[in-house]
Amino acid sequence: MTTLLTFFIKESIMRPMKRLFIFVFCLLGLVIFLWQAGDGEKTTTQAIFRMNLTAEPPTLDWSLATDNVSIRVIENLMEGLASYDEALRPQPAIAEGWDISPDGRVYTFYLRGDVFWSDGKQVTAHDFEYAWKRLLNPETASEYAYFLYDIKNAAAYNAGKIKDASLVGVKALDDRTLRVDLKKQAVYFPSITTFTATFPQRKDLIERFGDRWTSPENLVVSGPFLLAEWRHEYRLRLVANERYYGGRPALDEVIFYVVSEETTALTLYETGDLDRVSLPPIAIPQFKTHPDYVHAPFLRGYYYGFNLQIPPFDQVKIRRAFSMAIDRTEIPKILKGGEIPATSWIPEGMFAHNAKIGLSFNPEKARRLLADSGYENGVGLPPITLAFNSDPTNQLIAENIQAQWKKNLGVTILLDNLEWKVYLQRLREETPQIFRLGWGADYPDPDNFMNLFTSTSGNNYTHWANATYDQLISDAASEGDPKKRLRDYNRAQRILTESDVPIMPLFFAAQNLLISPDIEGLKVNAMDFIHLKKVRRRDVNREDAKKVKP
Repeated sequence: MTTLLTFFIKESIMRPMKRLFIFVFCLLGLVIFLWQAGDGEKTTTQAIFRMNLTAEPPTLDWSLATDNVSIRVIENLMEGLASYDEALRPQPAIAEGWDISPDGRVYTFYLRGDVFWSDGKQVTAHDFEYAWKRLLNPETASEYAYFLYDIKNAAAYNAGKIKDASLVGVKALDDRTLRVDLKKQAVYFPSITTFTATFPQRKDLIERFGDRWTSPENLVVSGPFLLAEWRHEYRLRLVANERYYGGRPALDEVIFYVVSEETTALTLYETGDLDRVSLPPIAIPQFKTHPDYVHAPFLRGYYYGFNLQIPPFDQVKIRRAFSMAIDRTEIPKILKGGEIPATSWIPEGMFAHNAKIGLSFNPEKARRLLADSGYENGVGLPPITLAFNSDPTNQLIAENIQAQWKKNLGVTILLDNLEWKVYLQRLREETPQIFRLGWGADYPDPDNFMNLFTSTSGNNYTHWANATYDQLISDAASEGDPKKRLRDYNRAQRILTESDVPIMPLFFAAQNLLISPDIEGLKVNAMDFIHLKKVRRRDVNREDAKKVKP
């Protein structure tokens, strides 16, 4: 911990009040964490992996989970028909393979015969049919239902236009055969089946336990780990699943600690209480030469969205003005992690990325647009609030953008930060005028990013709809010619970021991590998957084990 303490003392001398507050807050969080951990602390010869979650998971129901915190846990409890290899290509998982009809509209998945739920029952095609139709059922109110809209009648069933679920194009032909009928070809469809929202579910248990089916005492899974404990706002403990078809994991336990403060998490890493941690911006320069430091690209975009139903952002000129008043090159300077400024939305490293698309920094034109709308120098604008979920990085960015809008437009913006679960509820029920969100790839195809803002997307909080945009995204999904597909995505991105501007892309993220040298097999990838089934601890030998603090 000496490195971190020395760093904060040095920073406190340079900027006393702010750095001292962070230092004290960090120590307070550490004391609280260790006090909580003390009631069950023991030594063990088990192989345990420990990392932090930045918030309490809002849900472990994979029909409802939309946030990266919940999905981080779920993807270690469950698997789908397919999973990704190291090159992020979908490969058979619970499905041992699949056939595709010549027209690309019918997929037939053949399930393995050796995949069992943790209570001993076999995983069947019926479990997938039930899960997919539950996702689409309007009573479920899943924000990820649109992920399956490529399936015949899926959108109509989800919208309530069709009441008979048997008309939806997914059917278990027998225990080990699942047929999926698409309304048209979707070139990325096997990738969809890797995502948590498509994982199988047990109808009998959901009907028996209702909302409590994901509690540790009730949850039955088929992935590499079981949920053994969920101490809310403190930790989730997973244990190895002896029935996992891929073989028992090398790790005995995985412990996810809920530690939202990044500096506290970093201190816990240095004391040996965490095995992996994301570096906060303030610490990146100090740790770039650390032997545990890992830097990697990230298929993740960060944006501010407008609520188009609330003045003044029902006026496109004002939305354009606010976007053009941001110098995005300032953001990597304050975050210090190799982020890429962005005016377009499809991330670098993905097909159809185009850095030339979007509204570039032009404060003079931004001021003219605001004046043309009747608000010269911001005079007469209603009060404007920028909302974001509580996080030091989000705070840094919001303060910078707030200052830029004041300088470049003369507009005063209020900041409102909220705890993660409260923030998600606010987005759904009373979307703020301007809000912060990010989007990381669920599958490595531009459809995943562009589909987010279609009029049928449950994750589109802007209340924006554009029929031309929707059609372009639909056409691109089934287009086999890369040149034509690129053309469609370029047109759609220009509508999204230049003409209609329901969002302001800000930057593409990067990963800046510390990973303990005791951990082996933890692969860092551009989609930020943390799949722990093949991870080992070097410091735990089964025959001559060291003592490891849980």
